[in-house]
Amino acid sequence: MQKLVLASNNAGKVREFQALLAPLDFQVIPQGELGIPSAEEPHHTFVENALAKARHASAASGLPALADDSGICAHALNGQPGVLSARFAGEPANDAANNQKLIEELKNQSDRGAHYVCALVFVNSADDPEPLIVQTRWYGQFIDHAKGSNGFGYDPHFLLPELGLTAAELEPTKKNVISHRGQALRELITQLKSRA
Repeated sequence: MQKLVLASNNAGKVREFQALLAPLDFQVIPQGELGIPSAEEPHHTFVENALAKARHASAASGLPALADDSGICAHALNGQPGVLSARFAGEPANDAANNQKLIEELKNQSDRGAHYVCALVFVNSADDPEPLIVQTRWYGQFIDHAKGSNGFGYDPHFLLPELGLTAAELEPTKKNVISHRGQALRELITQLKSRA
């Protein structure tokens, strides 16, 4: 089993990645278990932040690293909160406060379209000249009233009109199939297999 450091301490993401990578014989180790602090995320794009996080985790651990940077982009707000999704309402980061702030920002908007973005970056080493990079989107609508208790972040407010359910109402295995993170990881796995 190959060890892989995950450049995240988000418990929800750790669970999703462990489940999705288990069949590939990867042992996913959250960076916090190795005493690696979170990397700075100063960039304006998901890809740049994910690359910075992957390089940071790999340099600190000496292991291959996987990082994602993801968030929600509201169409009526020109893509906000975007890379600031986790800290939209300020520090300390809080899902309920972030959702409330987005509800307020969208209060007078008729367009409730939104999409999740996931940028995934895999590096074999901190100075890997060929990082594998994948970016995907998952489209839905942002609703004011939370529904469901699965998931995390904006999931209880992210409605999938074709299913009539929010992301937080999906069973975790179903979410992993159709979510932005699930899509990105499947694409990354395809790239990893073709590189081997």
